Amino acid sequence: MIKTLNTLFVTMFGLGKVSKIPGTLGSLVTIIVLYIFFHILNLSSNLILIGLIVIFIISFLAVATHIKESENKDPKEIIIDEFIGQSIPIYLYEISHGTEKLADEAIIFYGVCFILFRFFDIAKPFPVSFFDKNFKNSFGVIMDDVCAGFYVVLSLICFMVLSSYFI
Repeated sequence: MIKTLNTLFVTMFGLGKVSKIPGTLGSLVTIIVLYIFFHILNLSSNLILIGLIVIFIISFLAVATHIKESENKDPKEIIIDEFIGQSIPIYLYEISHGTEKLADEAIIFYGVCFILFRFFDIAKPFPVSFFDKNFKNSFGVIMDDVCAGFYVVLSLICFMVLSSYFI
């Protein structure tokens, strides 16, 4: 029973077991879930943050348990790391500037975050590649996606700073 629950958690309720593009599907589901939480259910950003932190902490143990007896230490079916990494830029966007975010504006921003996150997660620039190659454990599985999420944030900040000079 515990092993089944653990597998459901790390595969985002079995979504990671899809044979084609499980990471991309995990990222897509993440933006849909966060859009629902922020813009349809209007949950408190503090409540969402607590949930994200709990998922982050549990993920280390859950991923470690899932890969313990496997030769592949970063199997494609584990996509909870995509949820964590994709959540970083979206959460920071939602709490930025303390202003109300319009739903249509959020959809565009979520789409940009999705594309950038998938790019950085696949291209694996340093330090994403460092964690991916040097830590064959739950830390490496999760931290490469955390780094990819922060690359999205950094890219968007650079874009905003540069665009302020040209607009």
